[in-house]
Amino acid sequence: MVTVTPSDELRALASALGARATLMKPLGPLTTYGVGGPAALFVEVEGPGDLEAVRPVLADRASSLPLFVIGRGSNLLVADAGFDGVVVHLGSGFASLELPGGDGGDGGGGLEASGGEPPVVRAGAALALPVLARRVADAGWTGLAWAVGVPGSVGGAVRMNAGGHGSDMASCLLRYRWVDLVGPGAGTDELAKLDYGYRSSSVTATQLVLEADLRVAPGSAAAEQAEVAAIVRWRRENQPGGSNAGSVFTNPEGDSAGRLIDEAGLKGFAIGTAHVSEKHANFIQAERGGRADDVRAVMEHVRAVVAERCGITLRTEVRLLGFEGGETGAVPEPERPTTVSGPDGDRSKGAP
Repeated sequence: MVTVTPSDELRALASALGARATLMKPLGPLTTYGVGGPAALFVEVEGPGDLEAVRPVLADRASSLPLFVIGRGSNLLVADAGFDGVVVHLGSGFASLELPGGDGGDGGGGLEASGGEPPVVRAGAALALPVLARRVADAGWTGLAWAVGVPGSVGGAVRMNAGGHGSDMASCLLRYRWVDLVGPGAGTDELAKLDYGYRSSSVTATQLVLEADLRVAPGSAAAEQAEVAAIVRWRRENQPGGSNAGSVFTNPEGDSAGRLIDEAGLKGFAIGTAHVSEKHANFIQAERGGRADDVRAVMEHVRAVVAERCGITLRTEVRLLGFEGGETGAVPEPERPTTVSGPDGDRSKGAP
């Protein structure tokens, strides 16, 4: 296997970025699959000050380079050869949380609703969705318990219209703040700007989501905590643990990808170090120390067999980085459906 090697251009960019940049950073440990190769150049943006310093350098030197923003890696498979480009990651300085009223969550003064708006939670893009759900529930606000079952980040959830257990970002997002990493674009936009579909939005590869305002309502802390616990319990009972990225394929309209894969007789099917879960057919498990290329091979076999036996071509929900395909290696898929629901009872994942 040939592994990516930083070009002279990437080495010069790393030198210009200084301590914020790392050449040949392993990406597998930053994903829930735990497999895959390195990023030729990895850039850590710890907080707003770092972002102000990094953006001009990227705009000057990286506008023509492949660029990928990584979140918590819960919806991402990186090729064993790695990614021959720039990967940007937001640090803890973007994991803030402000709750409505007098409770600021992370020490802020809290948010006041304005202009007749409902109460709002303001969450930083690097905040983990399960953390968001638990803190909001503990404070007695309702509307975000569903997020406890999504292992991604707020930024990834905004980008991918993450959801699960009867709700999604499209149902609760009011507005979001963003910047373009290689251009002058930046701003705060309303929900409609995202042009949401099922696991899709208008956010481009170079646009970085920074925070989101999310609609909530007054509730009972005890009731919300019970709802969070029920969702966690359901996932443990119905979905496998271990190294996976959650649901691999989106649900065709009016059907379940898991049901189709099960009907095709593919539970337990394995190639090398990867296999279809026996517990939930829409999950593909990776062995510790395994190969990302095996996971990808299982995905493609499942897609081919379901198409042959069921007449339906499944679309991969997991983002594929470093494999042959589009600008950042994300393999082109069949045209996206417009539906935002499905019978699996779980439309989870955010982002990478």
